[in-house]
Amino acid sequence: MRRNLMRLSLSVVLAAVTAITAQIKFNLGPVPYTMQNFGVVLSGLLLGKYGAVAQLIYLGMIAAGIPAASGFRGGVGVLFGFTAGYLWMFPVSAFLVGLARERIWRKGDGKELFLLWLSSCLAVIPVYLVGFYVFYKFATGSSVSPLLLSYSRAVEKTLGLNLPTFWMLFLSAVAIFVPQDYFMDHVLAVLAFSYADRLIKERGIEL
Repeated sequence: MRRNLMRLSLSVVLAAVTAITAQIKFNLGPVPYTMQNFGVVLSGLLLGKYGAVAQLIYLGMIAAGIPAASGFRGGVGVLFGFTAGYLWMFPVSAFLVGLARERIWRKGDGKELFLLWLSSCLAVIPVYLVGFYVFYKFATGSSVSPLLLSYSRAVEKTLGLNLPTFWMLFLSAVAIFVPQDYFMDHVLAVLAFSYADRLIKERGIEL
C-alpha cells in the first residue's frame, strides 16, 4: 500500500515535471525546441513501467484544461490537434523506457547508463512516428493547415534544402528535433535518474 502511494505521488510529480519542461522553450530560427522528452524519459527511468501512469496523468491535466502542453496550452482540443500524435505516445514511450530500466539497471555503472540512454532513444520512436503521422495528416489533409506548411518551408529554407513535400514535413516535424532530444533531454534524464536513484536507495525507499 505504501509503495503504491509512493508511486502515485511520484507519478504526479513527474507529470508536473513534464508540464514544466514543456514550457522550457528556445528557438533556433523557425524551429521551436522544448525539453519535454526529459519528463517522459525520466518518468520511465524512475518508475519503471509505471512511468506510463505519470504520462497519463499529464494527458489528463491537459484534457482538464490545465495549460500543461507546450506554449501553455490546455483543453481537449490540444489532444486532437496537430501535435496530438506526439502526446498520445508519451505513456507508451515512458512504459518502454521503464521496461528497459527494469532489465538493464543493476550495478549502476557507465555501461548501464549508456544502455539506458540507448534504450530511451529507441523507446521514443513511437512518439516520432505517430506524431509525424498526425502532423502530416493535418498539413496535407482535406483541411490543409497553411501554418504547418509555411513553418515546414521556413525550416527547409533555413537549412538551404529543397525537398519533396513528404520529406520536408518529416524534417520539420521529426528530424530537426532528434539531436536535441537525444543528446540533451535524454542525457540529462539519464544523469538525473542516476543521481535520484542513489538518493532513493540511501533512504531505503522502494518504488
